[in-house]
Amino acid sequence: MGCLSRGRESARTGRWTKAVVAAALALGAAAASAQEWPARPITLIVPFPPGGTTDIFARTIAEHMRPALGQSIVVENKPGAAGNLGVAAAARAQPDGYTIVLGSVGTQSVNQFLYGNIGFNPATDLVPLGMIASTPNVMAVAAGSPWRNLDDVIKAVKKDPGKYSYASPGIGSSVHLTGAYFESMAGLQMLHVPFKGSSAAIPAVIGGQVDILMDNLPSSMATLKAGDRLRGIAVTSAERSPAAPDLPTMAEAGLPGFEVTAWSGLYAPRGTPAPVVDKLIAAMKQALKSPALQQSLAQGGATPGNVFGPDLAAFEVKERDKWGKLIQARGIKAD
Repeated sequence: MGCLSRGRESARTGRWTKAVVAAALALGAAAASAQEWPARPITLIVPFPPGGTTDIFARTIAEHMRPALGQSIVVENKPGAAGNLGVAAAARAQPDGYTIVLGSVGTQSVNQFLYGNIGFNPATDLVPLGMIASTPNVMAVAAGSPWRNLDDVIKAVKKDPGKYSYASPGIGSSVHLTGAYFESMAGLQMLHVPFKGSSAAIPAVIGGQVDILMDNLPSSMATLKAGDRLRGIAVTSAERSPAAPDLPTMAEAGLPGFEVTAWSGLYAPRGTPAPVVDKLIAAMKQALKSPALQQSLAQGGATPGNVFGPDLAAFEVKERDKWGKLIQARGIKAD
């Protein structure tokens, strides 16, 4: 019996030793792979059509990350389902660092409250790398409107609840939610008129069919600067936008605490090795310091991102809390 017992113990010890060695080899291989990464081009999925502001931002940062990585980043547009389609595809991708994805305030903080199943969990299925940029939204009225500031707007709308309307580029967009947030914070009742994009919403406000425009600042900046068709009332960011320094913030204009931005960032699939994540974050930080990139973002009315990794994750938690409560309270639903 003693020999049998010792034999069993020896066999168990041998199996345990083999398991430890196998695990060590696997960790060593993963570490070596991470050290060699990237050995080929990286795919950046952009879940929106080419040519839009977000797509341009993605291509800009991809170009400026290349020197730090030593490999190109190839943009692949995969639009559909308000961005959910492309982000879901990235979440299912091999977590080897060769697939990353652009996420937005919509895909990461809003859509889960508007749609029944978006195909991924933004809180657990993706690793935040960093914010690329944020852009304010803007409130504007027709140049011939009697309203010249936010106080004029609030007084008029409060006097006749439900009489006045605001236009946005679509239900569930950050711009629509900006209008709903404005109603909530100011205690107003307005009619939301969604359009298929800013190119349709802006003429409706200029022509007097809708009273107020809520829009992404880059989309309406040229019309605002012309000055003969639209009058800006306020921007929605916490600080004035360098692209429109004469426009006050909503907080300055009379709604303390009002802050809304349209933002975008880069993400990797859950399980991407930590050393690879660290390299991607370092490449983002280096890219965002580039004067050429900063100038490119500024021309689009954007501010370079300055939150990375866990800080971006914490920021998203606050965003989901804000938008989740607003969407539920106001019964907002996607088309």
